[in-house]
Amino acid sequence: MPKLSTPHALSATLALATVLAAALPLASWAEATPAPVPVQAPETAIRGLPDFTGLVETVGPAVVNIRTNIKPKAAGPDTSLQSQMQQLIEEYIRRHGGRGGRNAPPGGNEAPDDEDQPEQGYIGSGFLLSPDGYVMTNAHVVDGADEVTVTLTDKREFKAKIIGLDARTDVALLKIDAKALPFVRIGDVNRMKVGEWVIAIGSPFGLESTVTAGIISAKQRETGDYLQLLQTDVAINPGNSGGPLINMRGEVVGINSQILSPSGTSAGISLAIPIDEAIRVSDQLRATGHVTRGRIGVQIGPVSRQVAETLGLGKPVGALVEGVQTGLPADRAGVEAGDIITKVQGKTVERFSDLPRLVGMVKPGDKVKLEVFHDGKLKDVTADVVDFGSETPPTVAEAVPDTLASTKATLGLKVADLSEAERTRLHVKGGVRVDTVEGAAARAGVQEGDVILQIGNVQVSSAKQFIATVAKLDKTKAIAVLVRRGDSANYLVIRPSK
Repeated sequence: MPKLSTPHALSATLALATVLAAALPLASWAEATPAPVPVQAPETAIRGLPDFTGLVETVGPAVVNIRTNIKPKAAGPDTSLQSQMQQLIEEYIRRHGGRGGRNAPPGGNEAPDDEDQPEQGYIGSGFLLSPDGYVMTNAHVVDGADEVTVTLTDKREFKAKIIGLDARTDVALLKIDAKALPFVRIGDVNRMKVGEWVIAIGSPFGLESTVTAGIISAKQRETGDYLQLLQTDVAINPGNSGGPLINMRGEVVGINSQILSPSGTSAGISLAIPIDEAIRVSDQLRATGHVTRGRIGVQIGPVSRQVAETLGLGKPVGALVEGVQTGLPADRAGVEAGDIITKVQGKTVERFSDLPRLVGMVKPGDKVKLEVFHDGKLKDVTADVVDFGSETPPTVAEAVPDTLASTKATLGLKVADLSEAERTRLHVKGGVRVDTVEGAAARAGVQEGDVILQIGNVQVSSAKQFIATVAKLDKTKAIAVLVRRGDSANYLVIRPSK
């Protein structure tokens, strides 16, 4: 039978189908309805691997090799290639983990002491930010260098001037005397998605213009550094430091900076500085040669889920104030140990490490608006911001022995009032000192000599008031106790005995 393909044949077929459908019972028609079709995988899943050649041809000319020289203090260095490579590996190991630790050299041998090795300089990477010769790289690549040489992909070499560097973010800005140079385009880190393809171009082990590829493994990776970093599985090795991380649109989204590895070479976990943070730093370096950051003078720590729930905060967000430096903005604004800073300038402090970065973005001399969780309630506080480098450590008075009688409480604690001298030394308005501890409090981690500043959301002013507060507690529920130990304060959760 011939295949129906003409418009007339199609109309006839549709008419016949309509008549048959009308003749069928409703139940039969329902049974004939096709089953739902499973969602198809995205087209990108069946396209195969991406082609990076266009990216390399476009961005590659803007990537540079950086060599630094540090004049030896004594005998001249061994300039053999083997010695240079060994120095490069050892420097990278020192940079990313030290000796005999997670980033020990291959074979488990410890790296020699710094004093035994003459300084020679390092090899790294960088990229051109502008056609007039501004170059971005890592601060650790050029820190301490007596001479910096930048080599372009066309083999031209230039002596570079260090405009400035910032160790806290590991960003440095260089300048070479040249014009009409190729330069990179800057991407939007916020558009990056986990699983997205990226490439790195650099000089691992001195091998210039080496290209490696991988994906974004995680965003906002917390490493304990000032910034949250991009994590990738791109192969990064000694010499890649300072080179660009590039997305599939040919835009730079990060600066390759660190790796996590048991050997000091690539193990599939590399970290890059987000380019938006790096540009913010480089703009300041270009304008003034240094970076100015704001700070309010607090020592902070994380907020655990247990503490958030017992205090009524809900989600474990914000930065717990463990200590406040005397005379600095947070102290003058009334922020106290035990407070939780939840927002800065309206932005939520998702992790405690967000606070220094958010406050640091505020210009010293300006005011910053903080949302603070204090005594079970949220309140707004406005504090001045001072220059990060202008802080002075708080003065500590001599301890004065306390002779006040201690008082027995009901959580396994024996406490005593603080003397005026102790309150002055600790810079607290109230609190009680723990003389002995046992039972539930001991299991929670309370120790003799601790100072209890708050129980639940109630400030502790004296031993008598402490006992009265404890007496009103629901003995079946856990309670968060703010404990001052040394120069910092933290919450401990005391659970009732079962």
